[in-house]
Amino acid sequence: MTPVVEMDGIGRTFTGPPPVEAIRTVDLTLEQGEYLSIVGPSGSGKSTLLHLLGLLDRPTGGVYRLDGIDVRTLSERRRTRLRGERIGFVFQAFHLLPRRTVLENVELAMMYLRVPRRERTARARATIDRVGLAHRCDFDPLTLSGGERQRVAVARALTSEPSLLLADEPTGNLDSENAASVLDLFDELHAEGLTLAVITHDDAVSRRAQRRVRIVDGVLA
Repeated sequence: MTPVVEMDGIGRTFTGPPPVEAIRTVDLTLEQGEYLSIVGPSGSGKSTLLHLLGLLDRPTGGVYRLDGIDVRTLSERRRTRLRGERIGFVFQAFHLLPRRTVLENVELAMMYLRVPRRERTARARATIDRVGLAHRCDFDPLTLSGGERQRVAVARALTSEPSLLLADEPTGNLDSENAASVLDLFDELHAEGLTLAVITHDDAVSRRAQRRVRIVDGVLA
């Protein structure tokens, strides 16, 4: 099967003065259904690598193929479309709208993909049920626990049925109990065959993954 992620000699340098080489010749392959953690200290290049993986930024060198598609040749419009269709994002901050219900928050993720309203509602309910929150569909996010809000964020990320789920410090705002709940959910999604990449500075979080790599000073090991 075609790998979900293939990075060959990827680099990212930010212009100065002085120039900053944030990512240095990264080679990374992520197979379908794999669960990868990328761990490293603050300033190591984790966020830059996340932005490159998620098509939020362009490398200054190397080749990146997502689902076999060489993203270097794509227009910005096509990259945006590919990102919306193939990549789900989960961040440390939940980014939920407080005056919208859980169902409405998850539905909103599909509006930009022009999914018909009836289909949006059905898919949103299915993904909310998938993360174990069917009984919370009509709740305001502010009435939920931190772990439940992060599960809503995961449901929102899953509505496009992505090839890759990218999580950036997904337990950073959670206590140990809620963090464990979210990591248990990631284990379940991995068991279902979803491809995950979790970026974290926390060794306890990274150890839950099937494979772990470390980034230091922009170098992946």
